[in-house]
Amino acid sequence: MSRFFAFFSKDLIPDVKLALTYLAHHGLRTFLTLLGMIFGVGAVIAMLAVSRGGEIEALKMIEGMGVRNLIVHDESPLDDSLADIRQHSAGLSVADAKAIADTMPFVDTWAGIRVVPVWDDLFSPQGNSSAEVWAVSPGFFQMSGLEPSLGRLFDIEDDARFAQYALLGDAAARRLFPRGDAIGQRVKINYLWVEVIGVLRDRQLTGESFQGEQVGGESDRVYIPLQTGLKRMSRNQMDSELSMLKIKIAPSQDLSAAAEAIDLILDRRHGGQDDFRMVVPAKLLAQQRQTQRIFAIVMCVVAGISLVVGGIGIMNIMLACVLERRSEIGLLRAVGARRTDVVRQFLIETTVIALLGAFLGIIAGVVIAYGVNLFSHWAVAFSLLSIVVAVIVCATIAVGFGVYPAMAASKLDPVAALQSE
Repeated sequence: MSRFFAFFSKDLIPDVKLALTYLAHHGLRTFLTLLGMIFGVGAVIAMLAVSRGGEIEALKMIEGMGVRNLIVHDESPLDDSLADIRQHSAGLSVADAKAIADTMPFVDTWAGIRVVPVWDDLFSPQGNSSAEVWAVSPGFFQMSGLEPSLGRLFDIEDDARFAQYALLGDAAARRLFPRGDAIGQRVKINYLWVEVIGVLRDRQLTGESFQGEQVGGESDRVYIPLQTGLKRMSRNQMDSELSMLKIKIAPSQDLSAAAEAIDLILDRRHGGQDDFRMVVPAKLLAQQRQTQRIFAIVMCVVAGISLVVGGIGIMNIMLACVLERRSEIGLLRAVGARRTDVVRQFLIETTVIALLGAFLGIIAGVVIAYGVNLFSHWAVAFSLLSIVVAVIVCATIAVGFGVYPAMAASKLDPVAALQSE
């Protein structure tokens, strides 16, 4: 290894200047040679940035769903069959949640959610909003990774006494109270006036769905206590009590086994009716990572092909350089240059081309990544390690393809090379 560095470090600056002068003299040909490296490095960096951004965004979404949570959705039909189903099943309910918590020791906690039908826009003295209204258990916020940026969350006591309190998402707060003084103000939901006690922190998610499941959306949502929503907001008798049920599973319990046990209990309590659906966020995360892994592999293959094509282009131009510079090589050998000196000069020129391609490729990768973000709204995140790896791979491939032309140049007969002019 020390010999390798010594081979390149001797009088490096003059040789680099000479290489840059020669490459600049053939600007168009050099640029065309660089394109393969530019596209290859750019594709790698853009792909890794999109992939890493997608993973970060997925983790944000899973944080909202809860990686240790199971989510049960009410799937009661809206057609005439609902009456028949109600003869056997009352739908998803608080009683279901309590039965699961009482019989399953691996259940840490649960939270019920009811989506409250809103007749018209929400109203405040300062503005209106078409935000959704969710009645939720106090534990919902911790299970969903939601925190207040202003004010406080409602608690068990607020829920037990049917308190007419509300928590606003960030976007809902801006629309209802554009002056920013939401805390202590009142909002009208249908016929019920509620007092704002907090505003939730915006998690700034770029997407609202994850593996086909709706996530996020809390920014444009108003939350009230679950019991307030059940007791003080009107509900159709045929509707299920809950729209969703979140169940947090203890870390020691396998999620798949827990899901099967809870599914069995709900199936029995619902008389075998297919009126609920269970989602396991951890499985969705695994599917997302598998999809991203496949995407990354495909993109790496495409980028690798581009780099190999770029390396072939470098070999081609360096072979052409050997033919064009036969007399120069012969003169160098005639005045005492060794074969290693000729090899070194050609490999330095190859390395300069590779590093120029890598630098321009980094710029191209950043532009491509932000272009993807601009037009598709996919999140992007850059990693210094990925950039370094892309540059090293680019330089390695380029130098590897430059070895043969360098060796060919060093083996030229000095007399024959001088006579070729």
